[in-house]
Amino acid sequence: MTTPADSSRPHPPSGDQFEIRSGAHAATIVEVGGGLRECRLSGSEVLDGYGLDERCTGARGLPLIPWPNRLEDGKYRFDGAEYQVPLTEPAKHNAIHGFLRWRNWTCRERSQDRVVMGTVLHPLKGYPFTLDVSVEYHLGAEGLTVTTRSTNVGRQPCPYASGQHPYVTVGTPTIDACRLEIDAAAWLPTDERGLPTGRRAVAGSPYDFRQGREIGSQEVDYAFVDLRRDGEGRAWVHVTGPDGRRVSVWVDGRYPFVEIYTAHTQPAPHWRTGLGIEPMTCAPNGFRSGDGLITLEPGETTTAAWGLRAS
Repeated sequence: MTTPADSSRPHPPSGDQFEIRSGAHAATIVEVGGGLRECRLSGSEVLDGYGLDERCTGARGLPLIPWPNRLEDGKYRFDGAEYQVPLTEPAKHNAIHGFLRWRNWTCRERSQDRVVMGTVLHPLKGYPFTLDVSVEYHLGAEGLTVTTRSTNVGRQPCPYASGQHPYVTVGTPTIDACRLEIDAAAWLPTDERGLPTGRRAVAGSPYDFRQGREIGSQEVDYAFVDLRRDGEGRAWVHVTGPDGRRVSVWVDGRYPFVEIYTAHTQPAPHWRTGLGIEPMTCAPNGFRSGDGLITLEPGETTTAAWGLRAS
């Protein structure tokens, strides 16, 4: 359903609301940013989202296009030319999370258990390319599946990457008592600006969560790579509460990177209340390093999928 505009009350900061349902599962997708505001699986909230009358903070639930994470100095080179985009993280002199977080998206398709949000990214200063982007949210018996499709509808090749920024909760006041499991062989350490400085094995480091362990007071804001995948090509991140309740995020093979963020830099009321689990098709600063960067030829489409499960 779509929540209609009501002249008797202020319009929600996140715009029109699109609710989908399947059995005991429900999710709300929003016009502003095309993101996921809330999600309940088997009747329990699995996202540390935001209220109807709140503005989205921390990019929670939003698609991150045409790059996720940070871009050093907002500068990059592509196809022999240098580009400068606005600095959206000025304190660290970075651009962060692409261009689409505050754009109004359009509902392109809708049914009871599915909604497709879309937008066209027209040429901008520092990004003179044209992308048609859609994000499909579908609830099924197992949970939520999110599929991002982007097509280069311009006349020249363009650099591209994508990500999304859900914050997972298992109902605890903070994530400290939760157990995190991510079977990744390596992580990307960063400098004080959040930019990668290399690649290190997790073995013997404080960032080895392969067997699962309690998060405690540890602060994490790093990308994990070399992900172990199941027979369907999916990598999994599991968050388990003290009562055994578990929420899992899976990513398909188009997402070789997963950023884990303990929300320790978020202000109240979201300080460490949810665990950011951010699927990414490229590494942080990928527009400069080229690590995972996709070149889309004119007319070419790329697709990536991730999802949420609860048990």
